[in-house]
Amino acid sequence: MISILCRFMLACLLLPCLWAAALAQDVSFPELSSAVGGRQDVTYLDLAKMVVPDLKAGANGFYVGSAPIDVRDILGGEEGGSPPETVNLPNAAALAVKAGGKDRLAMLFDLGQSQDSAEGFAVLALYDLAGKPKLLDAVNVAVDRLTSFREPAKVSIAAGDDAIVTTSTHFNSNQGYAGTMVIMVRNDRFSLIDAIYTFDENYCAYRRTQNLAFQRLGGQKPYARLKATVTDATVPSGESCDEVSPKASSQDISVTYRWDKAKSRYVRNSDAFEKLSAENAKRF
Repeated sequence: MISILCRFMLACLLLPCLWAAALAQDVSFPELSSAVGGRQDVTYLDLAKMVVPDLKAGANGFYVGSAPIDVRDILGGEEGGSPPETVNLPNAAALAVKAGGKDRLAMLFDLGQSQDSAEGFAVLALYDLAGKPKLLDAVNVAVDRLTSFREPAKVSIAAGDDAIVTTSTHFNSNQGYAGTMVIMVRNDRFSLIDAIYTFDENYCAYRRTQNLAFQRLGGQKPYARLKATVTDATVPSGESCDEVSPKASSQDISVTYRWDKAKSRYVRNSDAFEKLSAENAKRF
């Protein structure tokens, strides 16, 4: 009886820690006016103003400001869209991550689109909250109109390191487009592991989906191998439609990434995702 009681008391003591650990895995959407991590001297708005310096509370719960600070594009070069001239930000997404064995906070600010760009502009920012908060790095991760953290938003690649996963999407009546950025943090700087593009269709006769999943593989240091798999599945609707109904099918398309010490970056073992993207483009 005493043993059972002790176990119960121990479980009660550990429950808050386990609950906190579970919450730490989740993306949060804090009010920008709220305090960061229980601190009374720093708000999420203070962090956001490191990206949009004149950001302030506006009408209808939005925060308004002018253009953000200059940031590079995660794809490199001039690939990304242009930032909007004015910002209307309802909220931001926050994610606790590990980088080089240290605690870091990643925040994603989807700032919208400029008038001359088909893509949105979304800033992924990395903060050090030990002592006075510091903005360590910031990049544009938007490759389509709407950008958010993917689910899951991070994948462990070492005991003290997480890869961050974002996705940009847009939809029309029958098609859905997604661009997923897999990003590591090294020396407190964002570095792209890969960009993976998928395409869904939903018609009267069938539905075709391309679902992306990640798996950490062991056996390598300092960073683990990472396997990404797209499951490309077609499911007939069984309805009477004008178009021909395809047969049910499903295939897995996988790429494995390993750390290349000489190149100081992840390299992939095939171009399967590039081929998939090219095949998808023929169906747009």
